[in-house]
Amino acid sequence: MTEQLTPAPGTLHHVEIWVPDLERAVSDWRWLLEDLGYTLHQSWDNGRSWKLGPTYLVFEQSPALTANTHDRCAPGLNHLAFHIDTADRVDLLTSKARENGWTLLFPDSHPHAGGSHQHTAYLESRDGFEIELVAPPSLR
Repeated sequence: MTEQLTPAPGTLHHVEIWVPDLERAVSDWRWLLEDLGYTLHQSWDNGRSWKLGPTYLVFEQSPALTANTHDRCAPGLNHLAFHIDTADRVDLLTSKARENGWTLLFPDSHPHAGGSHQHTAYLESRDGFEIELVAPPSLR
């Protein structure tokens, strides 16, 4: 029998992201989440969720949406940032993201748009959602 650990207080339970087109969102996000170790957690007509540890991400095309686009510069969610194990893996995932319709943000300063101490990719989905893929700081 596997022991179930109680998540630390303050750990995110889930993040729910409302999307204008569920099929497009699944296409944009599934490959990345599964590559990072998330597994499909729930599936229903208007949504999907993927889980890693005690936290899951929900993508839902809700009938209660009040707009058709996401504006990451408006009040609300700006981006999600994911820990990535190495700089080389950040680069690999950046290539995969671009092949899957994501746009590289700040290309003139990539992969150091966050500063010379950081190897990070800033990417935007077709629906305007931003992610950061962040490698651990390099030892100098």
